[in-house]
Amino acid sequence: MGDSLIVSKSFEFSILIINYCDRLNSQRKFVVSNQLLKSGTSIGANVFEAQHAESRLDFIHKMKIALKEANESLYWLMLCEKMKDLDLPKEAIYHLNEIISIITRIVITCKRNLNKN
Repeated sequence: MGDSLIVSKSFEFSILIINYCDRLNSQRKFVVSNQLLKSGTSIGANVFEAQHAESRLDFIHKMKIALKEANESLYWLMLCEKMKDLDLPKEAIYHLNEIISIITRIVITCKRNLNKN
């Protein structure tokens, strides 16, 4: 996946989400599974796409989309956490909060550097 911390972390998170959503599907929790699968894997897809952005503004835009998807995923994971029968992996929210923190710092730093130029 390369040397980028956020690319690696978001890719690994996608794998965790895909596996968890498979379990949700086996429990017939299709609505939650579909929503979480889309938002959870979209984080990594947007981060990966940002690595090949056309400009710094395009990079920032793609990372902000990844951040929005991460926040949506957090909503779905918090919902799963409250529903006792969904057996949420304990590390899922921790890893997602870490990803949100990293992306937030990336966006803030890029915006600050953009304004300096």
